[in-house]
Amino acid sequence: MEKTRRTPFRSLAVRNFRLFAAGQVVSVAGTWMMITAQDWLVLSMTEDSGTALGTVTALQFTPLLLFTLYGGRLADRYDKRMLLTLANLVSGACALTLAVFVLAGSVQLWHVYLFALALGTVNAVEVPTRMSFVSEMVGPELLPNASAMSAAYFNTARVVGPALAGLLISAIGTGPVMLVNAASYLATVAGLRMMRPEELTRTARPARGARVIDGLRYVRGRPDLLVPLALVAVIGLFGFNFQLTLPLLAKTVFHSDATGFGLLTTAFAAGSLLAAFATTARSGRPTAAVVTGSALAFGLLETAAGWSPNYASAAVLLCLTGFATIYFAQAANHRVQLGSDPAYRGRVMALYTLILQGLTPLGALLIGWLTVRHGARSGLYAGGLVSSAAALAVLLAGRIRRRRGAAPALASDQFEPTKRR
Repeated sequence: MEKTRRTPFRSLAVRNFRLFAAGQVVSVAGTWMMITAQDWLVLSMTEDSGTALGTVTALQFTPLLLFTLYGGRLADRYDKRMLLTLANLVSGACALTLAVFVLAGSVQLWHVYLFALALGTVNAVEVPTRMSFVSEMVGPELLPNASAMSAAYFNTARVVGPALAGLLISAIGTGPVMLVNAASYLATVAGLRMMRPEELTRTARPARGARVIDGLRYVRGRPDLLVPLALVAVIGLFGFNFQLTLPLLAKTVFHSDATGFGLLTTAFAAGSLLAAFATTARSGRPTAAVVTGSALAFGLLETAAGWSPNYASAAVLLCLTGFATIYFAQAANHRVQLGSDPAYRGRVMALYTLILQGLTPLGALLIGWLTVRHGARSGLYAGGLVSSAAALAVLLAGRIRRRRGAAPALASDQFEPTKRR
């Protein structure tokens, strides 16, 4: 048993999580195929407009900014498995509708905008529910490994999806790719419905209901949660805009076709996948130093990726950037999630999602505006430099506090709920 617990894939021994992961691999691969096809379609319809691509990204993530906290409230109050089932069915229906417009040759830019807005609205409920549902499937002991495995299958799909989409777009166009994505949501639905509900580890519902304000007050009193969330806010806003910067880099800097764009995205995802597997060895809550150090590494690597002089060096640097991206995101995720009371976890992870993904609309519009005026590289430069500055600011603030003899709140582990190993 102890040997099994130490294996990188130990959480897959849990039947419910194994079913969920299998469905997610198929569904997320379809989603990344859809993202590649959608971005290529928008660039083709608008003569490579970074502003139009930024608008699509903004519309997709704006609902996360507005409704994610309410989505976390729903996750803490209602059955997560049912919420996820409904969310995936609605997302599949939205994807099918857009695919029909594309296949019929009647798609217009506002159709893509509307689809992005609808999908973002569903994701405002689906994302915090999915993140908090992991602990119900595997329990607290296996949560770090299951979270890392979730990142692993996500990035496995992220490697396969764009590469396959690039080949299919070149061969048969964007419509069939979108149709495949619509069908892929059924894999997650099937996995969810095949689960054994009695094997889920469920927490008692709050006696007076799961209020959003209670979750915010809980986080406000936890400086060990506030600091990683602040880093996630800055890096999510300025650094995590690869859905916008990668297609522009491929098409306007290196003049690649859809296949070349897919391969650049695959290089980034390959690095992300390696990081996801690296974090499967984590058995406890990461320290604040791990979170801040990985944030600094990410910023430096993204800046270097913006400098890359040719396609080959861009692929290598994007692979390294992808590694740093997921390593930081996982470290922040684990520090926040493993430091949270299970009764508040849905709302805490909703706040994490709101900060990480809900700020993306603002960042996408800003980076889109920047790339229009100064080129695709400027988006990577800006994201990398701002991310590096934020990490350095946290390190400097912590050093100043230590010199003054104050409690190191920026790196505080005083609220540690689980023993670190």
